[in-house]
Amino acid sequence: MGIISKDIKKAVAILSAEKLVAIPTETVYGLAGNIFSENAIKSIFETKKRPFFNPLIVHIPSIENLKDIASYVPSKAQKLAETFWPGSMTLVLKKQPAIPDLVTAGKDTVAVRVPNHPITLKLLKQLPFPLAAPSANPFGSISPTKAEHVATYFENAIEQVLDGGSCENGIESTIIGFENDEPVIYRLGALALEDIEKVVGPVTLKNKKEIKPDAPGMLARHYAPNTTTYLCDSILEEIEKHQGKRIGILSFKTRFEDDRVTYQIILSEKGDLAEAMSKLYASMHNLDLQNLDIIIAERFPDFGLGKSINDRLQRATYSS
Repeated sequence: MGIISKDIKKAVAILSAEKLVAIPTETVYGLAGNIFSENAIKSIFETKKRPFFNPLIVHIPSIENLKDIASYVPSKAQKLAETFWPGSMTLVLKKQPAIPDLVTAGKDTVAVRVPNHPITLKLLKQLPFPLAAPSANPFGSISPTKAEHVATYFENAIEQVLDGGSCENGIESTIIGFENDEPVIYRLGALALEDIEKVVGPVTLKNKKEIKPDAPGMLARHYAPNTTTYLCDSILEEIEKHQGKRIGILSFKTRFEDDRVTYQIILSEKGDLAEAMSKLYASMHNLDLQNLDIIIAERFPDFGLGKSINDRLQRATYSS
């Protein structure tokens, strides 16, 4: 894992040379490059094997930089940015002409956020350009929440993983676009729907789009382990369907005492949705290493952050 390092100066040098660095955020690790370098942006898509029709998120150091990225900011977008940045919210806004089409998948809108991680904020303030940074994983795979996850994926493909420890929130940002100046959620994420609505009132949810998606994370199959994974309401009923297999369990707060279970992870024994969310991807990585035949995941309560967790589980699994 020799590419893991805490050296910000090294990251500045690599990024300035139009190469890629994996960076920590409070959501997941991102695979970052200079948005104005065609070489860097193409390299992001090629390294991830990500389709070019899927736009990237631009990361900036502060709300003051938004005017350099967006040509128009609706009043509700401004209010959300002032409330939640730095933080786990991405806004999709009309782009400035200088923002390359390669970053936005040819759209006239750009996805942008201020991440809430001290190391990456320090890095961004030392760079004369913003960073495009989708999750640092091969397209469709489980997103990385530790530097080691990224190194396992890309040991020979990138020069540095900037080590910022485990990601605090553990799933991607919530993405909000605007239609007729009204907020629309394109991707559920680490910021709960209810918290957004407290600031701007009711929002529309429109988070699935296979053709020319408006934002990252809208494709139906995504964030998936290599092990066949099922999502269900009743773990015990699902176990009955898979007799004789090596079964892994991913549950919210319940321990299942069952001899048919080979390996089990409980995301939050105290029933805390934020704790469960923070551990979700790391637990999926762990289960994927256990030589299981199948993973059975439990559906979460469908409110607050539970909605975001269910969204990720639905995209990663076969519903039962």
